[in-house]
Amino acid sequence: MSTAVHPAWRYGRPALVLLIAGLAVGVPLWLVAVTSAKPQAEAITPNLSLPRHWQPGSNYEDAVGQGEMLRGFFNSLLVVVPSVALVLILGAGAAWVFARRKSKLVSAAYALCISGLLLPPAVITIVMELRQLGLAGTRPGMIAVYTGMYLSTSIFFMTGFIRAIPLELEEAARMDGATPLRIFGKIILPLLRPVIATATIMVMLYAWSDIFYAFFVLGGGDKATLPLNLYQVASAQLYLNNWHLVFAYVVVMSLPMVAIFLVAQRKIVSGITSGAVK
Repeated sequence: MSTAVHPAWRYGRPALVLLIAGLAVGVPLWLVAVTSAKPQAEAITPNLSLPRHWQPGSNYEDAVGQGEMLRGFFNSLLVVVPSVALVLILGAGAAWVFARRKSKLVSAAYALCISGLLLPPAVITIVMELRQLGLAGTRPGMIAVYTGMYLSTSIFFMTGFIRAIPLELEEAARMDGATPLRIFGKIILPLLRPVIATATIMVMLYAWSDIFYAFFVLGGGDKATLPLNLYQVASAQLYLNNWHLVFAYVVVMSLPMVAIFLVAQRKIVSGITSGAVK
């Protein structure tokens, strides 16, 4: 019995998938972009139509100034950058141990560490623990939450990559008198660059746009990150029904991560395949 696929379906299926994906991603992006350029009267009910009167300049200026975006931007940096650094340093060190040590205890520890990929964090428990430690409502507490949440992903990809690195490289360095710290810094870390780039971008994308955990841990105020700050100003009387300002804020807030993703998208793919397949 013939199982040949009709040529029209063979070439039409990828086009259909791309069309569906384009609509799922493109329509919301188009809605945000066009609404951010409309005056308030046209933006009361957001739709996909082009603005009859364009005013993107004043909308973005009001969003940056009235929405206190600069304060939120620096607050996000003060939380995201240390979180990324800790995820990379702790993840690389733990992955090196998991990849090179063979014992039941190490295997159990590895399984426990990567269980964070499947088990969602319990928000109430996290907040209660932070209160007990005096870290609730503080940036160190937020950094600790992000580090714990994304460390499992970093360990998973880095462990798979390190296992593919020939052990002879480390043995040769030991014979030359290199210490474990020097081996890690001079051999392992340089070879981990693709996975490090992937982990950096993934953690930055997730943490930069997070509002759920930031709301429970930071609670707003002067330490509010960009997404949390957007929630505060959008709930205030200033932004009530001002969708043109809300969407302008969203566009400006997303630009840094979009730029980073476009520049490093190849490294994301190579890092994922290296860590998961190898």
